[in-house]
Amino acid sequence: MLNQDETILLIEDDRVDIMTVQRALQKNNISNPLLIARTGLEALDMLRGTNGVKKITPLPALTLLDLNLPKMSGFEFLQELRNDPELNSLRIIVLTSSNEPKDRAAAFEFEVDDYIVKPHSFDEFTRAVATILALWE
Repeated sequence: MLNQDETILLIEDDRVDIMTVQRALQKNNISNPLLIARTGLEALDMLRGTNGVKKITPLPALTLLDLNLPKMSGFEFLQELRNDPELNSLRIIVLTSSNEPKDRAAAFEFEVDDYIVKPHSFDEFTRAVATILALWE
């Protein structure tokens, strides 16, 4: 389980999915700070402290990444992240609507910790979040 003061970074552009993650964390009694970036570029600025954005310190213990993002895809974000010596060890869980085997394989090429397809119901989503959090127990 994450320590209560460890930060979770959610990189997601869909407002409904953001609210669903927030609700699922609450339902799983997770009160860790949740930071939200709506694009991969915004997330990189948060992680690096660039473009006038305050740097996340310490770095997030867990990053949840959607693949279908505006301006910079999740794969482009992963490539940039893994090429950055200060950020390449971040733990990343892909949380996406894509169930395509090629997307799953491509994500694991970037050494993500897990790949979870977004469930359609809130109860399934809550169970998916519980599964994610079990990785840290």
